[in-house]
Amino acid sequence: MSPVLTVDLARVALTRFAVREFAPEPDGDDVWTSGERLVGFAATQLVPSWTARTPPGSWIEVALRARSASGDLTKWYVMGRWSEHGEPRTSVPGQGDADGDVAVDTYVARRPVTAYEVRVTRHGAGARVTGLGVMASALPPRPPEPVPFAPGPAVELAVPRHSQYAHAGHHPRFDGGGANWCGPASLAMVLAFWGRGPSATELAWVGDGDPAPAVDHAAAGTYDASYQGTGNWPFCVAYAGRYGLSGFVTRLRSATELEGFVRAGIPVVTSQSFKAAELPGAGYSTNGHLLVVTGFTAEGDVVVNDPAAPSDAEVRRVYPRAAFERVWLRSSGSGGIASIIHPPEYPLPLCTDGNW
Repeated sequence: MSPVLTVDLARVALTRFAVREFAPEPDGDDVWTSGERLVGFAATQLVPSWTARTPPGSWIEVALRARSASGDLTKWYVMGRWSEHGEPRTSVPGQGDADGDVAVDTYVARRPVTAYEVRVTRHGAGARVTGLGVMASALPPRPPEPVPFAPGPAVELAVPRHSQYAHAGHHPRFDGGGANWCGPASLAMVLAFWGRGPSATELAWVGDGDPAPAVDHAAAGTYDASYQGTGNWPFCVAYAGRYGLSGFVTRLRSATELEGFVRAGIPVVTSQSFKAAELPGAGYSTNGHLLVVTGFTAEGDVVVNDPAAPSDAEVRRVYPRAAFERVWLRSSGSGGIASIIHPPEYPLPLCTDGNW
């Protein structure tokens, strides 16, 4: 049976801007603006993501403004200030008005929008943007039903496994320490899969006896000083960009799309929230948790590296496909949010719906 999509799916449009569009000129302006980009539907959320190189003392600011369905133009909203060295690395709270607000890394429209502009401002010498994308979406009012699928050969990518709890108590200035580091653990797993990550010199500050210093480094390198957390989606993509990887944040619309990435050789970081009974085999409840999808069984169930496991040896889990799809796609959770990180030369699977 061919895959059949549900009738009530998220509407998603991702624009990945060509690097040449915002390449700095030797004597050029430090502000680049995209010009207005049509979405194609009435969107309720916008999420930018980027990669950039920022030598010490330099940083970038990414901002968005939108045009409502009524034709009105919003103000500019700051979506993040980023330096790979910190200072600043922060989201900007308190920007809400009648048009919308910024929830850490997401512009949430109070009035649906049909177009947007993105602006990048470079501060300091040598700041350079290497990738930029904006995902516009509108989530369905009802939870989607599981998508019928055609079982195929089992596939599993050899992604290294890291438990966040192996870092409990480490460096609590970053989001309270390792017990909260599902994002950094997931990010470190994906970077290690691609053979990328910090050097021994970069890891020296972590301390002796750490089971996976790259996890601590990812926590420090993604920490959002305002949000006081390590789960800012664009910041995770930007961290991967330090090590030559490309990436973007989008919404996938089914486990079938997710499986396409894994079968193409690309592990995917996803976000979901659930009660323990809703995801058999998890053994815990969460208001929001990141993990890495690494494979699919011959029966179609989802193989993951779940950093919420008590130890590295228990990180590999298999979750029932329908249950995983339900808790991941529903609007009360993340609505299918996913982070795609890959070497720039590595091909993505064919996209037919405009979400990557």
